[in-house]
Amino acid sequence: MTSVRTALSRRVEPAPFTALVALGDLACITAFVLLGLTVGHGGGDPGVDPAHVAVTVLPFGVGWAVTSLLAGVYASGAYGSAKRAVARTVPAWVGAALVAQALRATAPVPGGAAVTFFAVSVFVTLALLVPWRVAVTVLAS
Repeated sequence: MTSVRTALSRRVEPAPFTALVALGDLACITAFVLLGLTVGHGGGDPGVDPAHVAVTVLPFGVGWAVTSLLAGVYASGAYGSAKRAVARTVPAWVGAALVAQALRATAPVPGGAAVTFFAVSVFVTLALLVPWRVAVTVLAS
């Protein structure tokens, strides 16, 4: 247990600011899903079925939880410069999208996996995450 705690302490800055950044990240990921459900393939009102929204966000959230920790996007050094933030965020999101696609390819998770959807999820979500993460570096300084 101590080794897990030690490893996490190097990857996550235990501060209220980190929690706010994580909430912002989740908001960006959720915005991508809502955009897809309303403008993309869903074609309906996501407010009608919040369970569907949650189930759709879940694989991306799980992917982000895993890869963001590995990439150190919540470590204290991650907020030092915009370049560093982008350098950590981009590979973390690509990995998260891969994890999400792998989960979506399983029977219990709806949606299925597709190369085109992977590409769309990477580019659209990065268009939301990268400006957010750059703004975070400005706020942190």
